[in-house]
Amino acid sequence: MATSLHQQLKLHYVADEGRHEVEVDGFRIDAIDERERLIEIQCASLLAIRDKIRKLTKHHQVVVVKPLAAKKKLLKKVRRNGKVQSRRYSPAHQTLADVFLELVHFTQAFPHPNLQLDVLLTEQEEIRVPPRKRTWRRKFSVQDRTLVSVNESHSFRTPDELWTTLQMAVPDTFTTAQIAEQGPMPRWLAQKAAYCFRKMEFIEACGKQGNAIEYRLRNVAGKNERKAA
Repeated sequence: MATSLHQQLKLHYVADEGRHEVEVDGFRIDAIDERERLIEIQCASLLAIRDKIRKLTKHHQVVVVKPLAAKKKLLKKVRRNGKVQSRRYSPAHQTLADVFLELVHFTQAFPHPNLQLDVLLTEQEEIRVPPRKRTWRRKFSVQDRTLVSVNESHSFRTPDELWTTLQMAVPDTFTTAQIAEQGPMPRWLAQKAAYCFRKMEFIEACGKQGNAIEYRLRNVAGKNERKAA
């Protein structure tokens, strides 16, 4: 479902609506900026556009925009066409580290010389309405999401840039527990981060510490091997 958030972010990147929803190589592209880069706003999972991006980056410069909700106000309606009955802020706050929930499905596309990944930390409003069919698992439906502000914007072309921005000052060899401490992020998310960086060939496994896998940066490993030689 296209949301107001999606449309607002298209305008945030490309103000000229005549450059929105353009067909390129058989694909519908959200927008094309003045530098002729293809702009793809992805509010849903990056997995859904992974193969599309892999094909487009063969011949085009592409910017994939992934918004995260650092702050979200929840607006509740008792009827879909009714007025907002209550407002409250969600206790959940996404951080930059939450991008690894998406990157685990996207490392076949990122990194690439023709791809830039923009991660936006935003404030959003989410309108919730009763679901058309209520179940024990589904107590509401999202009618719309809107952008309040873009609080931070981070652009990445390499895993090195992502690692540096997260300021993960780990030892020469480290475990996911140490990634979690330096991220900072919970251990389960640090495990996803390690998976992503390993797939992106930025870190590699080099041993074990008890039951935990130890990792090291691949460039550090290369330097040590050259020194030994």
